[in-house]
Amino acid sequence: MNIKILGSGCANCQNLEKAARQAVDELGLEATFEKVTDYADIASYGIMRTPGLVVDEEVVLSGRVPTASQVKELLTAR
Repeated sequence: MNIKILGSGCANCQNLEKAARQAVDELGLEATFEKVTDYADIASYGIMRTPGLVVDEEVVLSGRVPTASQVKELLTAR
């Protein structure tokens, strides 16, 4: 599983990464994490409000910071 955190590196982006890492750990999944900070790259995903969460090249969330529990739901629903 490839997970990308889209955003400038702000506090919300860091909180999203923390929640995503916690969710992956709790689910026992293997995942690679990548931070995407270039605005052109972020826009190429159709993200207008950061942070954004992309899982295996599919945008699953943007514009808010979910809890680890909510990220787990997003990952298991795939």
